[in-house]
Amino acid sequence: MREVNCPYCTSRASKYGKTKAGSQRWRCSCCGNTFTEKIDATAKNLKIFLNWLFGKGVQTDMPGNGRTFRRKVAKFWTLWPLPPKMEKTYDVLYLDGIYLSRKLCVLICSSDEVVLGWYVCRYEHSKAWMALMKRIAAPRVVISDGGSGFTKALRTVWPHTSHQRCLFHVFAQVRRYTTRFPKTLAGQELYSLAKDLFTVKDMDAAYVWIDALLAWRQRHDSFLQEMTVDEMGNKHSTHERLLKAEASLWRLVRNNTVFTYLEFVDITVSPYNNRLEGGVNAQLRAMLRNHRGLPLERRLKAVYWWCYMHSHRQLSVPELLRCMPTDETIASIYKRLNSKYQVDA
Repeated sequence: MREVNCPYCTSRASKYGKTKAGSQRWRCSCCGNTFTEKIDATAKNLKIFLNWLFGKGVQTDMPGNGRTFRRKVAKFWTLWPLPPKMEKTYDVLYLDGIYLSRKLCVLICSSDEVVLGWYVCRYEHSKAWMALMKRIAAPRVVISDGGSGFTKALRTVWPHTSHQRCLFHVFAQVRRYTTRFPKTLAGQELYSLAKDLFTVKDMDAAYVWIDALLAWRQRHDSFLQEMTVDEMGNKHSTHERLLKAEASLWRLVRNNTVFTYLEFVDITVSPYNNRLEGGVNAQLRAMLRNHRGLPLERRLKAVYWWCYMHSHRQLSVPELLRCMPTDETIASIYKRLNSKYQVDA
């Protein structure tokens, strides 16, 4: 026989008839209180919510044309699943940002297996990167696409961590200046040099590539120095885009961030940011595309839920509901701080 305890004194209870609705009534032999068991379906409802959020289903296909579903999962839309502080040290971490709108970005940090942290900001800048990185133990190598302010944040928070720029983003930056089909010989050769980055597998090949970039400059130096006079009589470089493409490559070489993956022999370092671009950002974009039409705040919370459910340490459902901040608690904190620092007229 199943044992039921009294919710008031925790003593053992016995069956005591049924209610008008047909539910089993229980009576405590110690304190005399009668009660019915309350079934907590929170965990079940959370599973239903996440299956819908991470799937392709639509609400109208659910019982009640989605009305019952919305009622059951309303509490989960009020939560903000936040990342825990990371004390475990990883050899390689990947950092990148995903924009949900023109002025809303989520910065994400991930290892090869799990998501370690996320932070919302208006755009990528050094303080936002610092806020994300301060909660995570410094790795040996970090791989990124070189977002705005990242270098400064890395130098401040993780000063002893090596930085590897994603080679595909390096190539894409050159391609943006030269286009896919350059018209000039210098542009064609520089575009080819950028593609050759993908074939560099050891330090000897890296030095050969650097020498080739230097030879390119010497070969086309007079061509790159050509100037054009505009209608106002001002001089500017005729091939400014090629010069910018070359400068971006030399900047990475000087900063030692383009061939970092070749410097380590005891660990495997990828030259690409595929773990985030393909393993995280692509899935986030697919999720938001499947549920297009969500308000911006819910799109942000959907990203939070995905990151939290793919993190390494998840709380139980009761702990999640008890510990994670809600819209109400955040609004009360903002109201209290706003009144505290308000300046009297």
